Formats: sequence, C-alpha cells, structure tokens
Amino acid sequence: MEPTYDVVVVGAGNAALCAALAAREGVSSVLVLEKAPRERRGGNTYFTGAAFRFPYDSLDDIRRLIPDLSEAEAEAVDVGAYPASQMRDDLLRLSDGQADSELTGILVDGAYPTIVWMREQGVRWVLLYGRQAFEVDGRRRFWGGLVIEAVGGGAGLSDRLFELTEEAGVEVRYGCGATGLLKGGEAAISGVSLAGGEEISARAVVLACGGFEANGEMRKKHLGPDWEHAKVRGTEFNTGDGIRMALEAGAAPYGDWGSCHAVAWDLNAPLFGNRRIGDLYQKHSYPLGIIVNAHGDRFVDEGADFRNFTYVKYGREILKQPHRAAFQIFDAKVTHILRDEYRIAQATKASAETIGELADKLGIDRPGLERTVAAFNVAVQPGPFDPSRLDGKRTEGIEPPKSNWALPLDAPPYVAYAVTCGITFTFGGLRIDREARVLDRGGRPIAGLYAAGELVGSLFWGNYAGGSGLMAGSVFGRIAGRSAAREGLARAKMSF
Repeated sequence: MEPTYDVVVVGAGNAALCAALAAREGVSSVLVLEKAPRERRGGNTYFTGAAFRFPYDSLDDIRRLIPDLSEAEAEAVDVGAYPASQMRDDLLRLSDGQADSELTGILVDGAYPTIVWMREQGVRWVLLYGRQAFEVDGRRRFWGGLVIEAVGGGAGLSDRLFELTEEAGVEVRYGCGATGLLKGGEAAISGVSLAGGEEISARAVVLACGGFEANGEMRKKHLGPDWEHAKVRGTEFNTGDGIRMALEAGAAPYGDWGSCHAVAWDLNAPLFGNRRIGDLYQKHSYPLGIIVNAHGDRFVDEGADFRNFTYVKYGREILKQPHRAAFQIFDAKVTHILRDEYRIAQATKASAETIGELADKLGIDRPGLERTVAAFNVAVQPGPFDPSRLDGKRTEGIEPPKSNWALPLDAPPYVAYAVTCGITFTFGGLRIDREARVLDRGGRPIAGLYAAGELVGSLFWGNYAGGSGLMAGSVFGRIAGRSAAREGLARAKMSF
C-alpha cells in the first residue's frame, strides 16, 4: 500500500513541531499526531518559561535574534558572552561526564544556528529580564548563560509553533494517541497504529512525545519509592508511550533512567500542570535566602552555583524531606528582587515579624528553625553581595555551607514559601545517532524511525542546565525532521 504520509511526527511540543517544520521543508506531506485534545495541546512546552540556552559571543549575536532591540535597550543591558566551550563544559560538568559527549557536541554546535532558524521561521524572542538579570551599576546584567525567551513564554511559544506548522501546510490531528509502530519490508518502520485500531502509514516516523513523567507506575519503577507522589509540572499526556513503542520495536534504552528534571513546586499546586498558571508554581529565587525542611533544618547549599545549575537536583532533594515539603525563607533585604512567580496569588506563603512566628504559621518546628537561623546568621562572612555573579559571600562553620550570596536573615518582615517536588521530565529514553535515527540494541539504526525531545536518552544525567531542554528539543527536532524527510524521499523513489 502506498504510504499516506512522507513523515508522521508523534507528539506536538517544541521538539515535535520543530521536526514537522523541518520535514516540511523537504517533503510535501507531514502529519502531526497530538494525543491531547486541541484545547490541551502542546505537551510540556506549554508549561515552560520558554528560555533557551545557546552559545553567543556578544550582544550582536543577541540582536540578530531580536532585531527590534532599540539602542537605548542595548545600552541598558550587559549580556556578556557565553562561548560554546563554556556551554559544553557546563553540560558535561553537570552530568559528571556521564552525558553522551557526541550528542552534547551536536547540541552545542547546533544551538545558535537552530535558534536563528527558528527566528527565520517566525518565532519571536525577547530578553529574559525578569528571571535572568539583576541591576548592577545602572545596567541589567544577565547571568548563568541564559539571555532570551520566546514571546509569551511557553504558551506563546507553543501557540506560535502551531501557527507556523499549520501555515506550512502540515496536518495536525488532535486526540490521536499512538499505540504502536508498524513494520514493513526489511523491518523498516512503515507507520503507526492509533488507539481504536486505526493505522497510519508513513515513509518515516519521528517520535517526539515526551518521557514518562506523567506515568506514576513507571516513575516508581525507574525513579524509586515516593516518586509516584511527585506533582507533575506539565502535561498529563506524557506517559512514556513513545519510549514503550520504540522499545517494543527493538530500540535500545539509553541514559539515566533513575533520574529526572525536577523543580521546587508550590506545595498546594494541582497534581498536573495548570495551563492558566503555567510555570509560575515554581519557586527559584532560593539562592537569595535559605531552604529548610519541616524540622527547621537546612539540607542543601543554596548558593553552590547559579540556580540554573542547581534547581533540578534540589527539586529532587525536597522529595526526600519529611512530608515531601520544604520552605524557602527570605527577609526584607531581598524580597524586592525575588522572581515574578513569588507574586502570584496562588503561592503558599506566610509572613511574620519574627522567625518563630513564621515557623508557627507554616507548621515548621519553631525551636528548630530558630536555632537554624541563629546559627546561619552567625556563620555569614562579610563581603559584597552581588546576585549577578558567584560573589563568594559565604558562611563558615555550619553544614551545609552556603557558598555564595549568604546574607543574614535579620530584616523583618520575614516571608516563607512552602514547596514540594514537581517533576518536569525524565532523563532515560532512547538512543539516537547524530542524524537523530533511533538505534537498536546492536547500535544499528532502525530504518524509518527518528526521535527528538525529552524521550532521547543521555542528553542529561543526574542534573541539568536551565534552558537546555527546549534547546535540545529544537536542535534534535530539526535534525530528526530533516533526516526523516530525506529517508521519506529516498523510500518514495524506491517505490517507483
């Protein structure tokens, strides 16, 4: 039977839609299958802050992406530089060298060209003022290798990619969850099966439908006890279907199946992402204060590194605390520079004139918190405070230490925010090569099968650099779409 489509893309987040756009540049018939109904479309992308990590040499590289940036705006910012060597080092450092070095290199080398391609497609960018810049000497100084976000955040990015996909002539079908991969001659993938028994034939298939973070049973099996209780930051539709389908077709499992991307998430947030709130349940200004558990004890070094490089592993640490809860505490010296997410009405918080009263309001052990804060204040060393750099303003004589941004908690009113662990996506997945072809257990490409996004294994291992997930989705989505289109054309010629 003649294939109905040149390329079928399973999933409809950033990686999937980048794959669809890239495939459409090479072939005429591309289908996107979205498991969710239209009103809940977009995968995890919709729930992100839409920040992208990529290397750049100067403000000129950023202005290429934001051509309408005025001279006055340009003069008022300091973006510094983020060379490719630094990005590569950050990604490999955070994985303790466990991430796939070849895939890491492809991600770093492809990041800036891909972000330019997205701009050419019609995605618009703005400077990431609210989350990645502090005012220093009258200029907004950016830090941590993140400078831009998509206009409208995750919702804006998702909606714009759908607009561009549809304008490009890509067909999108909603409420179509794929259940299996079809095989044709010589074991090549020839399409997908859907719930209800429908089969869709294709010359190439791209899997870009996320990890298994919304599957409590798989979380417990692979991540361990208590992970079935974690709140899901994003979509409820990422239940590991793409990974399962590929493994059943002979694909090799790959990467860190025992770890995941996690965040500090509001204690009373719903079990799955709220499309109206988006990513604002997260609470990531913790380097400006301290984090304690219900006993009043600190359990991490809040200033070990920029929050871009610690929030994922610290989110997981919260799950280990009593009641799977933690409390971020700040005083009046820093509340004016907390991120925007701290100002939403849905935040679980309390304020008080004394530390003891604050503990009582949130159910923290009062003597424990008072002892912790007193010891912390005594341990803080003198020195200038600068949240835009690793300032070395630290504590001495307490465990865990605070290595940067250590300010005593001594300026009431005090405020605390109650958080739990929110899971974003899982790190274990499928093995791909540099052309985004899915590999079998013998390291051989499975004909007609490609993958991109959060179901790709060994891009991240144990930890994560903020903004690299969306960037990886775009880079490998583009590669997968182009590769699938080439194979689609080649198989079309063979059929004549």
